Amino acid sequence: MIRWLFKYGAVIFLFNTILLSIGSTIVLGDIIFLVLMGIFTFMLLINPYQIKEVLFHKAFSLFLIINFINIIYFILFHSITDFEAVKYLFARGIQFSIISCSIFYNYEYYQSRFLIHITYAVTLLVFIGFVFDPNIFSGRYSGVVWNPNMLASFSSIAFAVLLLSQKQRTKFDLVLLVLLLIISLATGSRGVLVAIFLAYIFRYGFSIRNMIYILFASVFYFVLINFQLDTSINRFVSQELFNDRLLQYQYAYETLLQKPFFGFGLDKYAYLNTELVPYNLRDKIIGAHNGYLAILVQYGFVFGLFIIGLIFYQTAQFYLRIDKENLAQLSYLYIIVYAIVVSFYESMMTGINEFHTVLFWFSFGFLSYSIYKKEYGD
Repeated sequence: MIRWLFKYGAVIFLFNTILLSIGSTIVLGDIIFLVLMGIFTFMLLINPYQIKEVLFHKAFSLFLIINFINIIYFILFHSITDFEAVKYLFARGIQFSIISCSIFYNYEYYQSRFLIHITYAVTLLVFIGFVFDPNIFSGRYSGVVWNPNMLASFSSIAFAVLLLSQKQRTKFDLVLLVLLLIISLATGSRGVLVAIFLAYIFRYGFSIRNMIYILFASVFYFVLINFQLDTSINRFVSQELFNDRLLQYQYAYETLLQKPFFGFGLDKYAYLNTELVPYNLRDKIIGAHNGYLAILVQYGFVFGLFIIGLIFYQTAQFYLRIDKENLAQLSYLYIIVYAIVVSFYESMMTGINEFHTVLFWFSFGFLSYSIYKKEYGD
């Protein structure tokens, strides 16, 4: 049981974010999250060898550094009575531990089958949503997920990993690609267009094949914008990409200026001081919707810029050092790059229980361990 949880803890953690995204299963998801955290903490306490062999492994040094930064920050700016800060410190540390142990003990599974299992899980979510809400184009589609942007996060990543992670696709895979593409566009999330564009560039580069795809996409684009729908493309055309974000950025920046050097604290991730927001806008302006501003508001410039710098430096190292012919590694790199891009207009990288955020940090761990195995062996 212990070894099984060490191997598949990350799978449970990630798939539980699906339960947390459905209104009727949020309570169950919260229970699973708390139970997983508690059991994993106990398992680490009774297996201190794992801490030395896995958590201090060179391949997972980025996680160790961020945990160390969080501990130092907590000691300097929090007390043990800051319950929310304690929860964040604990949750982030255990999250990284679950990811590290899963990769260390079950690397081949995450190399060969994990990504396709993600696609199948999201496809099941889409089918369940279609059963309860088959009206895909009657407004922004969300299925059984509480928010259209959340469904877009699931479907666009599933589309991308299916496109990237297989050299040869069956007819069933092609059907899934079309289905996931349609659902992604139906959500009305403009970030879907970024996700699709990045996926094709990662898979095919600026090849003749990709230019043909872009040509067909352009024709589809000009046809679709003439219909009164609420797809990602229609919303992209009818609104500037950042026009509903500028006020959020403004108030997040003003929040940052209140505590620019050391931020508001570990428990204030994706935080925005609503007292700065006019009363009539408080139901709309609830967060920064920018991952970089969110990190800076949380940690301040001193700690925040260091963390952001680490993320960019490590991503550059992945690009230079991974085997790009390995489609699994390419897919995990895509997940990181897409998160870095999407963080300009979403609060990515800061939370604990968001699907793409968990995959983002998992991808860091997987690629780090892949490079270690390549350069140093097992």
